[in-house]
Amino acid sequence: MTIRFDDQVVIVTGAGNGLGRSHALGFAERGAKVVVNDLGGARDGTGASSAAAEEVVELIRSNGGEAIANGANVADFDEVQAMVAEAMQAWGRVDVLVNNAGVLRDKSFAKVSIENFKFVVDVHLMGSVYCTKAVWDIMRQQNYGRIVMTTSSSGMYGNFGQTNYGAAKMAVLGFMNTLVLEGHKYGIHVNALAPAAGTRMLEDLIPDQRVMELMSVESVTAGLLTLCDKDAPNRQILCAGAGGYAATHITETDGVYLPPEQQTPEDVRAHMQAINDPTGARMFTVGGEQSDKFVEKAMQHFGIETPKS
Repeated sequence: MTIRFDDQVVIVTGAGNGLGRSHALGFAERGAKVVVNDLGGARDGTGASSAAAEEVVELIRSNGGEAIANGANVADFDEVQAMVAEAMQAWGRVDVLVNNAGVLRDKSFAKVSIENFKFVVDVHLMGSVYCTKAVWDIMRQQNYGRIVMTTSSSGMYGNFGQTNYGAAKMAVLGFMNTLVLEGHKYGIHVNALAPAAGTRMLEDLIPDQRVMELMSVESVTAGLLTLCDKDAPNRQILCAGAGGYAATHITETDGVYLPPEQQTPEDVRAHMQAINDPTGARMFTVGGEQSDKFVEKAMQHFGIETPKS
C-alpha cells in the first residue's frame, strides 16, 4: 500500500537544506501540509536567514502543495511554541514532528570549549525536547502522533572529535525510549533515524564526490517517511545511508550471579568473559526489567520463591 500523508500536518526542523529539505519535499509530494522550519544558520549554527526555508516552501507550492516557512530557533522554547501555534492556526493539528535540526562544532574533548559543547547539546537534545514538548499535548488530545528523533552512529558508536555531538545523539535515544512508554496509549509512536547522507554536515569528512553522490538524501528520506506512516513501528532505531537500511538494537547479556562472598572487584573481573557472553542476550522494553532479572537470579540462588505476577 502506498504511504500517503493526505490531510496531515508535518513539522520538519532544519528543513532548509540537506536531509531536512529532502524530508519536507518528500512529505509534500505525498500530500502533507508542511511547516518548513529552518533558522538559516551556517553548519556551526552561526548566522540566520529565512531564504533557504522560503525556497523550499516556494518549491512545494509550485508543485501544488501547502507549506509555510518558519525561522524558529529550536533551542529557544518560546520560539518553538510560537512555531507550533502558527501550525495550529493555519491547519488546526500536528500529526508528525521530525526533529532534524542540527549543528556541528567538532573538536577533540581536550580542545572543545564548554560553551561549544553545551551549544551542540542544546540544539540537538534540548531542541528535540522543546519541539516534542510543544506538540505533545496536541498529539495526546488527537490520540495520534508520529515523532522522529535524529540520532547518529557518532552517538551509538563514537567518532573522534564529536564528544558533544555524540553525547546529544545518544541522549535523544534515551528520550525516545521513555516517550514510547508514555505516548503509547495515546496513539503516539516515537522512533529514531540514524542517517548517513551526503550533506554539508559531512562534506569535510568525506571529500570523495563519488561517495557523496552514493549517499543520497532521498534514500534516507525513504526510511524517514516509513517511520512516520500510520502503520509505523514504535521504538525503531532505523539506520539509513547509500540505499542501505538496518536496525540498531540495545541488548543486554544474560550475565552472571555472584554470591555475596564473590561480590568483589576481583571476582567480577574473573567472570568478565561470562558477563560478556552474548548467549541469551535480551532487548528490554522498560528499565525495571533489568533489575527484575538481577533480583530473580539472586532469589534463585537463595531458594526464595519468585512471587507470582
